[in-house]
Amino acid sequence: MTSPDRAEILRAPLFHTPRNPFLESGALEAYWDGALLISGGRIEACGEYSAVRANHPHAPVADLRGGFLLPGLIDTHIHFPQIRVLGGLGKDLLSWLEEFALPEEARMSRLLYACETARRFVRALVSHGTTTALVFGAHFAPATAALFDAAERAGLRIISGMVLSDRLLRPELHQTPEEAYRASAGLIARFHGRGRLLYAVTPRFAVSASEAMLEASAALMRDHKGLRFQTHLNESRAELAEVARLFPWAADYLAVYERFHLCGRGAVFAHNVHASASELERLAASGAAVSHCPSSNAALGSGLFPLRRHIQAGVKCALGTDVGGGTGFGILKEGLQAYLLQRLTPEGLILDPAHLLYLATRAGAEALDLADHTGDFTPGKAADIVYLSPPKNSALAAVLECADRLDRVLAALFTLGDSSCVKQVRVGGMRVYDAESDLD
Repeated sequence: MTSPDRAEILRAPLFHTPRNPFLESGALEAYWDGALLISGGRIEACGEYSAVRANHPHAPVADLRGGFLLPGLIDTHIHFPQIRVLGGLGKDLLSWLEEFALPEEARMSRLLYACETARRFVRALVSHGTTTALVFGAHFAPATAALFDAAERAGLRIISGMVLSDRLLRPELHQTPEEAYRASAGLIARFHGRGRLLYAVTPRFAVSASEAMLEASAALMRDHKGLRFQTHLNESRAELAEVARLFPWAADYLAVYERFHLCGRGAVFAHNVHASASELERLAASGAAVSHCPSSNAALGSGLFPLRRHIQAGVKCALGTDVGGGTGFGILKEGLQAYLLQRLTPEGLILDPAHLLYLATRAGAEALDLADHTGDFTPGKAADIVYLSPPKNSALAAVLECADRLDRVLAALFTLGDSSCVKQVRVGGMRVYDAESDLD
């Protein structure tokens, strides 16, 4: 890591979306010869290099032309214990959980195994340009603590929590509601608000959380300030049918969480593929957000995400990789998959590069109630930055050689960009990844 305190100008083409392109035209701001002035871990100025340089003639300049600066990527749904089950294809959600995910989740009871998993997990995040992530922890408090510790060492902005379940999973993954509250409260006391770490109350989903467990989740939210909340919602048809069986009093899936006051600002519901009009209206009114996980939805056959209906209803949407039901750690790839699947979705939205960048950055900050801190290059925000540069002789390099418009460049970065393009990552101005020196 490098110190964020020294004032410095980063010179390169740059892109950010300080406004919502679903609601405003001209939301994308981009500069061929752009500059960021960073100091004290924050963005001090953003714009054309000539203007930034004229106003700060004595600041040292890092010339990064040949690559591109984007705000740090934000992943709003990912499971830390599941890195080793990526690629488990050919299953639907519930059978995939039973065969692949839950056995690996059970192995997190072994602390050394969990610590090694956490180290690999945070390295995979940062090497893909992800600077902020909302992460499902483990079902075990020590393993979840290992994730927080690894994230702190890596310098990432992580929101996570111990996963809470008391039924219908493997017995070793169950806790009583009293145990869940006590262990979660201990983790909150240790990690919430420490550096860049925040805590999210995390019942796995309504299928595996009884009413008593959901009440314990609600008690945690009441008893501690500034927590986030995360769970799953409306992912697959089979899941919906099981929720209806387990909660016969609930009008729909969202009503289960609403009964326990778990739907509001700072709450993120993963998937929501099969949402009713009423659920969308209520999500929007509450200020909660939805994490769209296009690769996972396709890989598990869960369905096509109704993005247009969410946007029209006013629901906040961002992107999630859903490792390990998804296909990897790349938020750029999730943007591309969102574009592709919307082209196939009845009444799908045609997404342009501005939409993709917004979904990958500022929309995630809004979903996590961090839009005042990160998500774009507005002066005053944290200097969370990813520097992308195409590998020599790659297809992306060939495309960029003849790209004559910045929106064409951004489209190519989402279409062809991957971890091989991520050359440098900064969080709060601190260099947390450098492809040339970080060879571990």
